[in-house]
Amino acid sequence: MTAENPAVNDPRTGSASPSQPPATKTQSTWWEEAKGIFWLILAVLGFHSFIAKPFYIPSESMMPVLRTGDRLVVTKYPYGWSFISPTIPNPAAIFRGLVLRQPEESWGVQLPFVKGRLFGRMPERGDVVIVTPPGRNTDYIKRLIGLPGDRLQVRGGVLYINGEAVRRGPIHDVLLPVDANLPCTDSEYPGALETAADGAQVCRLPIVTETLPNGRRYDTVELGYSPGDNYGPITIPAGHVFLMGDNRDRSSDSRFSLGQPDLGLGGAVPWEYVGGRAEFITFSLDGTASWNPLSWWSALRSGRAGNSLHPQETAK
Repeated sequence: MTAENPAVNDPRTGSASPSQPPATKTQSTWWEEAKGIFWLILAVLGFHSFIAKPFYIPSESMMPVLRTGDRLVVTKYPYGWSFISPTIPNPAAIFRGLVLRQPEESWGVQLPFVKGRLFGRMPERGDVVIVTPPGRNTDYIKRLIGLPGDRLQVRGGVLYINGEAVRRGPIHDVLLPVDANLPCTDSEYPGALETAADGAQVCRLPIVTETLPNGRRYDTVELGYSPGDNYGPITIPAGHVFLMGDNRDRSSDSRFSLGQPDLGLGGAVPWEYVGGRAEFITFSLDGTASWNPLSWWSALRSGRAGNSLHPQETAK
């Protein structure tokens, strides 16, 4: 007959005592798993809020340095932190972006305005920054042109800072490969679409290199007359910055009013609305990829990853 609890000899007493069931490892509860996920999400949001976050380029306003489909890293700490810095997810916006393919909307909830910045430092001329227009919850990416106290004007497409024309190099062309994210339509770039010797389509864009007073230079697209070619003069108020896109004739920036139809930045922007500095491109997609990351490999643009977004430095 088999006993349900077989006896074993107790080495201390020599007597028989009931055996004990083997110890089992305690299983993690759902609450412990939930706490682990919570702390992981909190760590990611903290990194996005105070260190760096990824950014997607949804428009052509910063060509030629940035193209639609570029992914890049934006650091949060170079100018200190403001009310715009924290990353607070908006599930509805994330759904619209991922599922409904509406990338122009910010995926975060914006906090109420608070004046000033923690450990604040004014950006440098020529920095590429992300900015949220006052009263909106959409991130723009532009180049910082004017600082507090500057007298700024655009006349005939030429930028003037404190009465001096910004140095411009000769017009030269750049050939950009045409793809789904850069279709080079005739309505946007008349006569720019060409067929190269190898049969590939390219977009020929006229480029002017600007050099700011601090010696930092970058390329701008010059398409001829546009409404933003004459602006000002204005004096930039204290605590404000003036921002422009490199694709000057296709950029809604500080030269244009907030809201419809211009969707600009409404003049010089309080520096609290600057969210961070663009550092480098991580990778770029040509527009043929779907939501499935497995389709990204065939859509990768070559030669984009790792490109620095800091302007080149020249002698003043």
